[in-house]
Amino acid sequence: MHSITDWLSSLSGPVGYAVVAGLVLVEDALFFSFLVPGETAAVLGGFLAHQGRVSLGWLVLFVVCAAILGDTAGYEIGRHIGPRLLDTRSMRRHADRVERARDLIRRRGPAAVFFGRFVAFFRAMVPTLAGMSRMPYRRFLLFNALGGLLWGVGFTLLGYFSGAAYTRVESTVGQVLALAIAGGVVIALLVWYLRRRRAANRGDRGGQP
Repeated sequence: MHSITDWLSSLSGPVGYAVVAGLVLVEDALFFSFLVPGETAAVLGGFLAHQGRVSLGWLVLFVVCAAILGDTAGYEIGRHIGPRLLDTRSMRRHADRVERARDLIRRRGPAAVFFGRFVAFFRAMVPTLAGMSRMPYRRFLLFNALGGLLWGVGFTLLGYFSGAAYTRVESTVGQVLALAIAGGVVIALLVWYLRRRRAANRGDRGGQP
């Protein structure tokens, strides 16, 4: 892992754009999160921009586009070969986490596409599961694009402004952001539950003679 991050931090120019964007894309499309988390590549890309080796504006554009395209590829993979993919040995080893991702898709639908972008394993699995569940592509694309934009800009700028402190950032930012997103999901679920219960109570009262 350290040899890979050291190599990434030495890149510059077109090669830097291509490698950072490529790692972000294949993490989502081919489950490379088990090797190099996409946020690590984005943070290190921001660090390269801080050093002047790449342009920050172009890097943000490439990272965001790669995130959206990678999730789109994962969605199409899920639509066409999802069940066979989940039956592979590597996926069976992660059966518990896959089931949690499937449950999130069932309960939250498009919101799971947005929030899943900020949790490493879900980032790789949710698009595929969304394709398997036949979620309409336009709905998927909207939440995928919103999540990819916020994620790509946020992590790239984080690496840029962190500068030489990137090694500390890459080890803590994923956990902190995941906790923040999890808190947001809990609050959203609570609000949804309370609204549903209130609506059900109104319906019961309306049906009484």
